[in-house]
Amino acid sequence: MNTLTFAKDADWLDWHPNPSKPKFRVPAGAVDAHCHVFGPGSIFPFAPERKYTPCDASRDQLFTLRDFLGFERNVVVQATCHGSDNSALLDVLEHSNDKARGVVTVAPDVTPGELARMHELGVRGVRFNYVKRLVDPKPDEYYRDIIEKIRPLGWHVVLYFEPADLREKWDFFTSLNIPIVIDHMGRPDVTKLVDGSEFAQFLRFMEENPNVISKVSCPDRITVSGAPGYADVVPFARTVVEEFPDRVLWGTDWPHPNMKKEMPDDGILVDYVPSIATTPALQEKLLVTNPNNMYWS
Repeated sequence: MNTLTFAKDADWLDWHPNPSKPKFRVPAGAVDAHCHVFGPGSIFPFAPERKYTPCDASRDQLFTLRDFLGFERNVVVQATCHGSDNSALLDVLEHSNDKARGVVTVAPDVTPGELARMHELGVRGVRFNYVKRLVDPKPDEYYRDIIEKIRPLGWHVVLYFEPADLREKWDFFTSLNIPIVIDHMGRPDVTKLVDGSEFAQFLRFMEENPNVISKVSCPDRITVSGAPGYADVVPFARTVVEEFPDRVLWGTDWPHPNMKKEMPDDGILVDYVPSIATTPALQEKLLVTNPNNMYWS
């Protein structure tokens, strides 16, 4: 066992210790399709190249929250603080009783054997992060090499970017010819118009590329107006849900890395869902049909 100890960043906000019970009851079979685990650092060390050091957030704490909020399954996304060492994530999958799937971070030198083991455990995608305050993005060919290794497994690519990154990498992103999942609608600037040119580019990206799926999660990251309603984010997320009902996912983002002002209440985040998926049919697609088809079929 690793004996290293890690001191979390001085300005780190811990996840909410006592979230409210959601008023909205998620439908049977619902999936929290975007969440993370951190360490525990004494068992699963954080990466030397990380740009933040978080608090611990273990698999058992994730499972407890899942059950409390009413979800049946999780999709766990590799946290950047762990780099390309996916041990903590794979540990979640091994102990999930088939109730979790994973999205990993790998390097181009990952072997077919390593990928096959990950697939057997429940990994279904890789994540490429372009948010420069969190990572140092690599050249395009670095990512293309990884894509060609995962393609035979039928995996998808998760892209985390902001509007400027979409403009810069448009040609690359549209050339990948593999299923793509976008984190948090590409983090739109909600101080701008929902029908403005910037968000129109994101909608065009989805419209012209039917292989693209969007998470409509993390209003707490995008909002200016704040909780509990996240009113300024609602028009953006509702537009995506209503225009692309078969190509949307949602997740809590627990344990909410790098929140600087306040830590969201996960129960309030669940209660936000009916404001963006306004009918039972849309809620079923967002929380049940789409993620289960993508990760468990």
